[in-house]
Amino acid sequence: MPRTHLPSTIGLRVVAALAQHGTASAASEALHLTQSAVSKQLKSIETLVGTPLFERTSQGLTPTEAGVIYIEQARIALGALETAAVRVAALHRAQPAILVHVLPIIGDRWFIPRFSRFAELHPEIEVEFTTYAAADTVEEADAVFRFGEGNWPGWRADYLLGRDVILVGAPHLIDRAGGINCVQDIRRFPVLEHRQTPLRWNDFAEASNLHDFAPIRITRFAYYSLVIRAAIGGQGLALVPRSLIPDEMESGQLVNPLGLGFQSRNCYWLTTQATKPVSGGLATLCEWLLHEARQTEPMEGTNTRAVGS
Repeated sequence: MPRTHLPSTIGLRVVAALAQHGTASAASEALHLTQSAVSKQLKSIETLVGTPLFERTSQGLTPTEAGVIYIEQARIALGALETAAVRVAALHRAQPAILVHVLPIIGDRWFIPRFSRFAELHPEIEVEFTTYAAADTVEEADAVFRFGEGNWPGWRADYLLGRDVILVGAPHLIDRAGGINCVQDIRRFPVLEHRQTPLRWNDFAEASNLHDFAPIRITRFAYYSLVIRAAIGGQGLALVPRSLIPDEMESGQLVNPLGLGFQSRNCYWLTTQATKPVSGGLATLCEWLLHEARQTEPMEGTNTRAVGS
């Protein structure tokens, strides 16, 4: 493909940010660009691709079928560039930085807001972050935040948070529909879900004795941050780990009707390579992260799994 037909790096970042944040204003803030620049970059890439990547709605931007494909490849390309940057930077260091791969929702809602405390405690430990899911970025990382049941061959997994999943909705949505006075009332509401965790509603229905549950409408999102925002906007009920939304619960933007929820098998884990020696800096970082997680979500017993390759 001629170079003039290739998207720019900033264009790829704009597409990824729009997919994650859902609006041009939020994406521009995240990228430190003007909204005009974001719109210009999106228009340029859509012209290059020859089809819209997002549908414009009153609630924001939703990826089209073509957009889902393009966003996935954009994230892979950006991940490869991040990997290259990390490798080059490491050539000039006496002590290599710790490379951590962070899931966007954990980075945005839990890890990054706390990381300044670690940096103040341990200024001698240098940490770098990646967020795009390029395979080699994940495999070469010293620590990886993952979502699942805790089984990844060759990786040691320490439970982080997210088992306590609760049903949430905006008060105005629930009030407009006559309230939720029993679990059967949930059938009257549209629901929201993350594309990669669609079975959570089945788990919730089973835990709540909600037999033959068939919601009136399901809206799926590629990012958990969009699920949360859509729930706040009154677009439907959502299932969200309690530890990701303390501010929204405290402010009343979201409520947990009847205290409904369940303990999920799928949650967030901190993983390190089982066969790779753990440096002192990495051990310090992991110990701090797990301590912070227990402050967020106290638990009893052991929550560690080591799986052989």
